[in-house]
Parts: sequence; structure tokens; C-alpha cells
Amino acid sequence: MTKKILVVDDEPAQMRLVDQVLTSNGYEVIKAGSGQEAVRVIYERKPDLVLLDVMMPEIDGWQTCRLIREVSDIPVIMLTGKCNSEDDIVRGLECGADEYLTKPVGNRELLARVRAALRRAEKPSYLNQKRKVLFANDYLTVDVSERKVTINGERLKLTPREFRLLALLVENADRVLSHQQVLENVWGWEYIDDVDYVRIYISHLRQKIEPDPSQPRYILTEPGVGYYFRSAS
Repeated sequence: MTKKILVVDDEPAQMRLVDQVLTSNGYEVIKAGSGQEAVRVIYERKPDLVLLDVMMPEIDGWQTCRLIREVSDIPVIMLTGKCNSEDDIVRGLECGADEYLTKPVGNRELLARVRAALRRAEKPSYLNQKRKVLFANDYLTVDVSERKVTINGERLKLTPREFRLLALLVENADRVLSHQQVLENVWGWEYIDDVDYVRIYISHLRQKIEPDPSQPRYILTEPGVGYYFRSAS
């Protein structure tokens, strides 16, 4: 079945370029010129992935991504002409984006990231696993099979990527996972060299689940190797 990709951009020239690259590689392209239109199209056409420009009038890409996350877990790749700083990546993460690319982006890289995002979305969810994976103490509960995380009994909201990262760590509790293992399992092999993504997402996840993120009890670093979830906390 042909995958449908929603391209959200207020620049017609950029829209045409992306449209040409995607359609020539077998994708069906749906276009939206604003954030409001994008949300409506998601309801009506149910695309498989969104390519979302950041700099748009009225409702920018950040706001649009938040609106999308209120109604859908569809993969969102944000495209921007701004410098790809760590602050920008964190902001995209906070909005619920899956990926952040700086324009101009090469055709091959764009296609690789699109394919990786679609492949991740098609992987069997942790919800479908027969084996129940659970961590629980008086402070933190992570129920992987139910996709539920609580802090002091209150449900914690995580983005799909944040949950996938935490689930991977909990499923491999007390086992050190290398940066490359995390990247391959959470992002895909195309991201095998993007170690900064792991560091940024781990830091952000610690902010959400650790009692004191500066002195983590659960998500620990193995210097020069990677990270692990400590079950005896």
C-alpha cells in the first residue's frame, strides 16, 4: 500500500521540491499550507507521516506539532531553516516531534529519514508483546505492556519516542546498552552515528522521571559506553 505523507509548508517552491522527491520515490503526497489545515487533513486523510516546516505564519510548526500530538501519534519530522542547535532539538522533542532536520536537506538523507520513521511506526508495539515487562516501587512505575508510567501514583505523559526509549531501558534493566544499540532500536540504523540524539533524549527523560535529575537513580550512564536502567533503586 502506498504511504501517504503530509507536507506542511507555506513556501510553494519548497513544497514542490519535496513533492517531487517523494512522489518520484513512490509516496503519495498530501499538501497543507498552514497548521490549521494540517490538523484538518490528518483527520480527513489519515496520512502515515508528517513533514512539518517550523517557520509558518499564524500557527508555527511548534504549535502545530503540539496540536497534532493531541490527536495522533503519527510520526512527525520537523524541517527548519534555523540552525540545528541543541535548544531547537529539545524544543522539538518537547512538542512531540520524532525528528528534526535543517534545510536544505539532501534528497537521499530526507528519504532515509522518512523510510526510517515509517519503518519504526510499522514495528510491533510494546503493547503487543506477550511478555509483561514491569518495574514498580513507591516512586516510579513503568508498565511497558500497558504503556503506562506513573510518578508517585500520577500518570506521566511521555512522547512516543520518550516511551520507546524508556521501555527499551526497562526491558533491558541492569544491562548496559551502547549508544549504537539505543539508536538502532529507538531511531533506526540510519541514525547509528547520531550519538547526540541519545544524550539529549536521555537528559530530557531524566528531567521527567528522576527525583533529582542531577543525581539520577534510575537511568545511569556507563562512561564511554552508553546507559542502563537500574532496577535496584
